[in-house]
Amino acid sequence: GGGGGGGGAAGSGAAGQTSPPSIPVSKLFNGAYPEGEIQRYKDDNLWRETNEEKRELERLERNMYNEVRQCAEVHREVRRYIADWVKPGMKLIDVCETLENSVRQLIEERGLEAGIAFPTGCSQNHIAAHWTPNGGDTTVIDKDDVIKFDFGTQINGRIIDCAFTKTFNDKYDPLLDAVREATECGIRESGIDVRLCDIGEAIEEVMESHEVELDGKTYQVKCCRNLNGHSIAPYQIHAGKSVPIVRGGETTRMEEGEFYAIETFGSTGKG
Repeated sequence: GGGGGGGGAAGSGAAGQTSPPSIPVSKLFNGAYPEGEIQRYKDDNLWRETNEEKRELERLERNMYNEVRQCAEVHREVRRYIADWVKPGMKLIDVCETLENSVRQLIEERGLEAGIAFPTGCSQNHIAAHWTPNGGDTTVIDKDDVIKFDFGTQINGRIIDCAFTKTFNDKYDPLLDAVREATECGIRESGIDVRLCDIGEAIEEVMESHEVELDGKTYQVKCCRNLNGHSIAPYQIHAGKSVPIVRGGETTRMEEGEFYAIETFGSTGKG
């Protein structure tokens, strides 16, 4: 999920990990990685949970799911570490280097087979996404910054694309809560045959039900309408479908076997 996700999955936490994390997750789990949060099928799709053929197809995908869960576990351990460690006064480029080196170590980076999925985004304040420091950049983190850290892990081309928002001032908490709730809503609403426009409408309704007060002024939280979630394919971060975060989007549907990143971006600006 985008700007604000990043909770831990049920069953993760990797007993035996060092602080900072340095042990590859393959050494901490006995070949089976935590499942995380499973969404139940709804309405017309409930039959998929009991249909023997569908269950068998699920079983055939088990190894691929397990690799994806390994990526997710690496992501979870790295983001927990970085969220706890990062402080005002640090250079963004140093934070990115530390984050990416942690991924390399925990995933046992090996060429295109396993490693970092894309350059780390660390977008400050009014920058919503996709900014990353170049070599020699001297940008320093300020105590009043709102920073969106967006990084990816991959094994055999299966990408985990997930972000979290870091602040050092609790006045921003209502903004983070709005985005977290909107992201969780988008995940809940997703599923086989669901129209992308319906997910966008649900996300917008949740996001815009929130307000945030900053320095005596109250803002309604707005969705950044030109930013989207997206489908993901092996070795392809954006695979052609966009998941809007406002109403009025495409009526294209999610299909069986697709992977998606559900991303939401909340702003005190115009959206």
